[in-house]
Amino acid sequence: MSGAATSAPAGSTGRLRTDLDLIAQWIRPGSQVLDLGCGDGELLAHLRDSRGCRGYGVEIADHHVHACVRQRVNVVQANLDAGLRMFADGMFDTVVLSQTLQAMHRVEAVLREMVRVGREGIVSFPNFGHWKHAVSLLAGRMPVTRQIPYQWYDTPNIHLCTPKDFEILAARLGLQITDRALLAEGRPVTVLPALRATLAVYRFETR
Repeated sequence: MSGAATSAPAGSTGRLRTDLDLIAQWIRPGSQVLDLGCGDGELLAHLRDSRGCRGYGVEIADHHVHACVRQRVNVVQANLDAGLRMFADGMFDTVVLSQTLQAMHRVEAVLREMVRVGREGIVSFPNFGHWKHAVSLLAGRMPVTRQIPYQWYDTPNIHLCTPKDFEILAARLGLQITDRALLAEGRPVTVLPALRATLAVYRFETR
């Protein structure tokens, strides 16, 4: 991948999921942040309390929306596949989509919307190219792992991919990857990362 730096966590805060911890370190203090598929709002609450950031979360599940409200996180209840028409162009400094990309029906449209409403985007997703997944497929079974914990018949994951797959799509959409981290057990993987990393995190902007 040309022109992209490889970054790693500078020390876990101990408060956040591994990819969210890294994402938080990539976001500048005082930024306006949009968190898509924000869950219970833990990332936005952390960014607000530790880095002075402000912004919104978008979430569809009722129980997560209620959790955001309890944490005093601004949240909009909406389906991401319907687009982000409620937000103006360039409204945010950073738009985050953490471990949700693989569940999107309209992946290309979501990525385009991210860079429309934000100056940069950050995504994380499980690496379907991990060697354990390959072994499971060779054995004739769909993989079930900690990162992909669902059976084939009840999974929300409909667009699983590898880091290389994402990089090819990003190039086709005119996105410039500015940072990348490939992680396993929360640590950066430098040797055979395509096979050994369980999680990929990318930061990008328009060219």
